[in-house]
Amino acid sequence: MATFRLTGTVLPEAERRELFVVDGRITYAPTPAERAAAVTLADDVWLLPGFVDAHCHVGLGPHGAVDRTEQEHQAVTDRDAGTLLARDCGSPADTRWIDDRDDLPRLIRAGRHLARTHRYLRHYGLELEPPDLPAAAAEQARAGDGWVKIVADWIDRDRGDLAPCWPAEALAAAVERAHDAGARVTAHVFGEEAIDALLDAGIDCLEHGTGLTQRQLDRMAAAGVALVPTLINIETFPDIATRAARYPAYAAHMRSLHERVRGMVRAAYDAGVAIFAGTDAGGSIEHGRVADEMRALFAAGLPIEAALGAASWRAREWLGHPPTLAEGVPGDLVVLPADPRHDPSALSAPLHVLLRGEVRG
Repeated sequence: MATFRLTGTVLPEAERRELFVVDGRITYAPTPAERAAAVTLADDVWLLPGFVDAHCHVGLGPHGAVDRTEQEHQAVTDRDAGTLLARDCGSPADTRWIDDRDDLPRLIRAGRHLARTHRYLRHYGLELEPPDLPAAAAEQARAGDGWVKIVADWIDRDRGDLAPCWPAEALAAAVERAHDAGARVTAHVFGEEAIDALLDAGIDCLEHGTGLTQRQLDRMAAAGVALVPTLINIETFPDIATRAARYPAYAAHMRSLHERVRGMVRAAYDAGVAIFAGTDAGGSIEHGRVADEMRALFAAGLPIEAALGAASWRAREWLGHPPTLAEGVPGDLVVLPADPRHDPSALSAPLHVLLRGEVRG
């Protein structure tokens, strides 16, 4: 394994350092022999802990599970964009083989989507009725890596609009079973109606959350419930509305949620809700777009350092991985040519991506 040397500004500390990667780990105090052996990768750069996509779907395509060739392509695309840790928020494919590849990102899985029968995208998740939800949550807690994903609302075609998928008692029992199995629970939710029942149930995170009100944001902040708003996915809402013209109430609702989402995200930040960056890659969103999501959070009103932390040091800590480029941690870092706090476009053009101490991108 090669030894590398870099000099530059280390974020989030904003300290100029000389950093070495030796035997796959970071050090600021190499031995004389390690210093002599080091290959200089770059000088006068900006160094960030590896990026995190906190909501993606490796192994998922527009029509369901994809084969290993496509899974590898998705993972490599994310890695080359700087995503070295990903929370996979539901996939019908078996991606465990990726864990044996040192050159691919680390995945934290949430098992299969748990969806109401005929109330979600076909071939994506497990379709269930309310009595089966608690046992399914316990099963997916065992199958995943500490997370379970529930689809909490979707279009109800009889109503012609978004509607909750589950009665409150089924949600509460499912969250309790997952927690008992040692997993956290997150939920897909677009509209307003399903959110209070999720919060009452003790949910740990909300995905999208476009319908969140100020009252609900205050509840989230008080309870420590995180939000992953997936803003680049929300940009598809107007197209979804156009395709759903036969359901005018639903179409109008989706357009309204799209128009309100930036204000909601800024209100969430002001309320003290922990916000993390997720692209929703897989299905209709291309992989490798974590930089776009960071810039979208910034455009929604987050301070730039909060937007960066949402896809790097704060997200890594939330998911149980070393948050900063501290002495002795694994060499997972992104090397940028300019300061992303002043030039966010630099996020899309890493000079180098190091994963497990090796140059991978």
